Amino acid sequence: MADRKSSSGSRLTVRRKEKAENEAKKEEKPPKEGEKPEVNGKNAPVENGEAAAAAASAENGAAANGDKPEPMELPPFEIIKGDRMDPFFFKFQFKNVEYSSGRNKTFLCYLVDQGSDGLLRGYIEDEHVGGHAEEAFFQQVLPNYDPACKYTITWYMSSSPCAACAGKLAEVLKSRKSVRLAIFSARLFEWEEPEIQAGLKALAAAGCKLRMMKPLDFTYTWDTFVENDEQQFTPWEDCQENYEYYQDKLADILQ
Repeated sequence: MADRKSSSGSRLTVRRKEKAENEAKKEEKPPKEGEKPEVNGKNAPVENGEAAAAAASAENGAAANGDKPEPMELPPFEIIKGDRMDPFFFKFQFKNVEYSSGRNKTFLCYLVDQGSDGLLRGYIEDEHVGGHAEEAFFQQVLPNYDPACKYTITWYMSSSPCAACAGKLAEVLKSRKSVRLAIFSARLFEWEEPEIQAGLKALAAAGCKLRMMKPLDFTYTWDTFVENDEQQFTPWEDCQENYEYYQDKLADILQ
């Protein structure tokens, strides 16, 4: 009888423990698949995982003491600038595939002809968690505008601008009459969304030249903006086909 009672009590203890664990899991409400943990009511970027954990710990400690937790300040967004990018990044980020899974950055390669003031060349990289590369270009590469100077700007981008950036670029072109901007993109960003289409139309109406990158553009970008160790660039098998696909989509949007 003692053995049966001990066994029954053990099972009861296990069931209670499982019930408590299940209730705790319900209260925690973990994020759904694909979602990021929240910090101060906002989705925190993956890179800030440790900061999110620290914030959660601070909130729990403050709650235990009856104090109101102070809002946490996330680290400032960093734009990466350089002269030439890593060849792996170029081959992955600029590949003009239809479904850009894992490509959560924007690479912007730029040429700026300032006439007698010389030529600027380089690239900008962002993480899509704060300011975007397009906006950062006018803040960090060309922060000062001289109306007496003519600027001919060419961008080779891994992805076309989002709706917000397209709107900001259109305003820049309207206010800076001596700026000429051409954007050649490897892929169209969320081109099926109405706000994206409206942004691209507004950008074109403001005088920006929009075109998808051809195989020759990929070769030029490789030679000009990539640490290629003097190796030749070989376009992927469907590079031309994907260019034609995206160019048709862009033409339909801008017509």
